[in-house]
Order: sequence, then structure tokens, then C-alpha cells
Amino acid sequence: MDVKAAPNGVATIEDRILRITGYYGYYPGYSSQKSTSRSSVTRCKPGANCPSSHSSISRQLSPLSVTEDSSAPILELQSRGSSGVCGHRAERQNRSGDDGTQTHPENSSQGNRIKARCLSCTSMVLKAIWGLLIILSVSSSWVGTTQIVKITYKNFYCPFFMTWFSTNWNIMFFPVYYSGHLATAQEKQSPMKKFRECSRIFGEDGLTLKLFLKRTAPFSILWTLTNYLYLLALKKLTATDVSALFCCNKAFVFLLSWIVLKDRFMGVRIVAAIMAITGIVMMAYADNFHADSIIGVAFAVGSASTSALYKVLFKMFLGSANFGEAAHFVSTLGFFNLIFISFTPVILYFTKVEHWSSFAALPWGCLCGMAGLWLAFNILVNVGVVLTYPILISIGTVLSVPGNAAVDLLKQEVIFNVVRLAATTIICIGFLLMLLPEEWDEITLRFINSLKEKKSEEHVDDITDPSVCLRSRSRALGTVSIPLA
Repeated sequence: MDVKAAPNGVATIEDRILRITGYYGYYPGYSSQKSTSRSSVTRCKPGANCPSSHSSISRQLSPLSVTEDSSAPILELQSRGSSGVCGHRAERQNRSGDDGTQTHPENSSQGNRIKARCLSCTSMVLKAIWGLLIILSVSSSWVGTTQIVKITYKNFYCPFFMTWFSTNWNIMFFPVYYSGHLATAQEKQSPMKKFRECSRIFGEDGLTLKLFLKRTAPFSILWTLTNYLYLLALKKLTATDVSALFCCNKAFVFLLSWIVLKDRFMGVRIVAAIMAITGIVMMAYADNFHADSIIGVAFAVGSASTSALYKVLFKMFLGSANFGEAAHFVSTLGFFNLIFISFTPVILYFTKVEHWSSFAALPWGCLCGMAGLWLAFNILVNVGVVLTYPILISIGTVLSVPGNAAVDLLKQEVIFNVVRLAATTIICIGFLLMLLPEEWDEITLRFINSLKEKKSEEHVDDITDPSVCLRSRSRALGTVSIPLA
């Protein structure tokens, strides 16, 4: 059935549909030309020569090709009709080949990303496992050291000799480190070469006699004072109280770093320092300000103060040190203690301040156990920084407080009243507040904002119009809906 031409020049219904849908090969009179071209094209069997068809196509296309862009789609459609199914298969094969070449690098990059994520997850899991082991080892070694000292005091009370004896064991720190180096390193170095490499902590020239006396002497004195005051406090107070008061050294480190090193001011750490001081006062009040209690608190706070001063001066003069340099430095402290401080226990022995009947009467088992656990604690603190997160080392130290409390309760050496329990809790909370990073407020805000964004996205997904899902499904199935104007 013929349709009359419209005023706008569109002759047939098919032309109108093509014009409305915006077909890219449309031009006026497309349907009439198409019908004539179809009538002139004759189909041939596969393998047969059809010269007439090719000539008729070229004759029909020549007057219609105004430009190359308008004639190319028509030529493509007509060549598809004459080529039959074989043309479709070849085109699909070409497209699949192109798609394969494009998706191959994408698949490889995606596989690399998955491998990288797996490796990062594995390293995080290993660090967490090592961290858990280090926490248990640090806390147990510190609890063991404190409890062995309390046991030793029952038959032998020579705190300075015990301090000197345990400090001499620091000489073995570097040999232990070098043994680990031989067991794990691929490129092994000689002991002297490794010793010279680690001695760079003292400067470019290494360890000289001048630097040995200048840098080692003040740190050795602070080390000895810290341990000696800690042992004196254990004579006056319980192990739980002393370990809790010693945790105040974190607050003292912050205050000294803020004053001396001009570190960043943090309000939360000021609050932690105030909590530590409050806990100290409450600990002294727990025994109604008894003389022994006040002296013991003073010894424990003095030990925490000298420990904080040691750490701040180390950071000021020596900076940061790796595991090998720390092992070298601690072993050097042991040598200095053996050479220059050995006269002090001798003087105390002859003045009968710290006297014992004979060397055979000394409790060598307790002394060696205390010194070994103290050395293990120092090694674990430095190894833990390499194997896991440094914050876990501090958590292991503060966990010694409940560990000592559990042992004291089993031994029935302490009775926890409300004031003592509150003081211990306040000091531990202040210690944990000291572990917060400097950007803790920014990290907290980011975390809160991320939670808000996730909730808003979930809310938007819940109220989404279901018609959008239906439209997306129809597009996936290949159907396109034409909006009616």
C-alpha cells in the first residue's frame, strides 16, 4: 500500500520512523531507494559467482552517496545482506578477538591487585600474631622479674648488688643479636665488621675512648638508678603497686619531651599526666600515708622519673636507633658497669651496708633468674619494635600490672581496698591515653565521617525507585525504551 508524500518530504511510514528514532543512515527517500535496491539485488548460492549483483549494488549506490559518512552505513548493511551468515561469523570472531586482547591486560592487573592485597593481609596477620606473642612475653618477663625479686628479699636483701649483677648481663645483648644475624641474614658479616657498623650510633668515627666515657657514663648512671630505685620500692610496697607506679614514666616522658625537646603539645596527654599524678597521690593515701608507703611511692616515682630522663636524653643525643645499634649500646652499658661501677658493691660490702656471709650462701638461682628475665625483657622490647607495632610493647608493659595483681592475690600478699584499686585503674588509663597518636582527633573524625557516609549510602539504596532496577535490567537484556515526547 502506497502512502502519499507528506509536506516535509517524508514519503513512507518507514521514513517517518527512521527520522523519529534518529537512525544515523537516514535520508529522505530512504525506504523507496531501499525497496528498489532490494529488488535489484539477486541472491546467489555460496561459492557461485554473482557479478550482476555487485554491479547492481554499485549502480544503485552511486547516485545516493552524497558524502562518505552517509553512504558508509548503507554499504555496510547491503554487503551484510549479500554475504549471508559467513559475514556475521567473521565479524563476531574479529570482535571476540579484539575483546580478548583488551580484557587480557585488565585480568592480569586485577590478578596482581589481588595478590598484593593477599600479601598485605598476610603481613598484617603475621604482625598481629607476633604482636600477641610479644605482648605475652614482655608482660610475663616483667612480672617474673618483679616476683623473683620479692622472693629473693626473703633471704637476701642487697638491692645494689642485685642491680649491679643484673646490669652485667647486658653484655650478652650484642652476642645474642649477632647470633640472630647469623641465623637469619643472607649476607653474613664478621663480628668486628658488624660491631663497627653498629657503633655508628656514637658518631661517624664509631666508638672511641672519649665517646665511651662521655656518652656511656650518664646513661649507665641513669640505668643503674632506675633499677636500684625500683628494687628499693619493692621492699616497701607490693609488686602490683610498684609496677603501677612505674607506668607513670610515660607521663614523665611526655612532660620532659614537651619542655626539653619542644615536642607537640597535646591536651589528651596533659590529662593523662594529671591522671598519673592523681594515681600517685591516691596510692600513697591507700595506706593512710604510712611512712613505709610514702617512702615506697617516692622510690617508685623516682624510678619512673629516671627512666623517663634516660629516654629523653637518648632521643636528644643519640636519636633513633635500630635493633643492632640498640644491642651495641646496651652491651656497652654492661661493659661500663662492669669496669667503672664494680667498686660500689665492694665498698658497700666492706662497710657492711650490703653484707653476706659467703659467696656460697648467695641465692644464685634467684639472682640468675632475675638477671636473665631482665635481659629477656630488654631484648623483647627492642625485638618487638622490629617484628610488630611499637604500641603493643607498651601494652605488654601495662599488662604487667594485672599480672602482678593476680600473683599477689594468689600469694595473699595484698588486700585491694577501693582507694588502691581506683589509683591503679587511673594510672593504667592514663598510660593508655599516652599511647594515642598525635593525629588521634583527625583519625577519629575521619572514622565518624566514613560511618555517616556508609549510613547515608545505605539509606539512599533503600529508598531507590524500583523502576530504575527494571530499566537497568531491560537494558541488560538488550531492549531500549524510546521516550515519547
